[in-house]
Amino acid sequence: MPGKGGDYGNKAISALVAMAAAFIARKAISFAWTKATGRQPPEAAEDPQVAMGEAVVWALLTGAGVGVARVVAVRLAASRMQRRITSSTDIDA
Repeated sequence: MPGKGGDYGNKAISALVAMAAAFIARKAISFAWTKATGRQPPEAAEDPQVAMGEAVVWALLTGAGVGVARVVAVRLAASRMQRRITSSTDIDA
């Protein structure tokens, strides 16, 4: 069953890749927000000083952007790990 036991090395690599992807995506989204709006992104979307529309758009952009970046990065890493395992198995055979 997926997710039960398994190779902890692969799980650790996936977690690190996901964290790095989330960090990079958030930085890229913040940069794009600043370029598009001319203002820094909201520090805390729940702050009453931030307009409701701005807070919602920021939350949607960061949530979707970080989520997509994590999925893509983890899948790419898993694909590379699988190719490496498969190629090393082919050499041994």
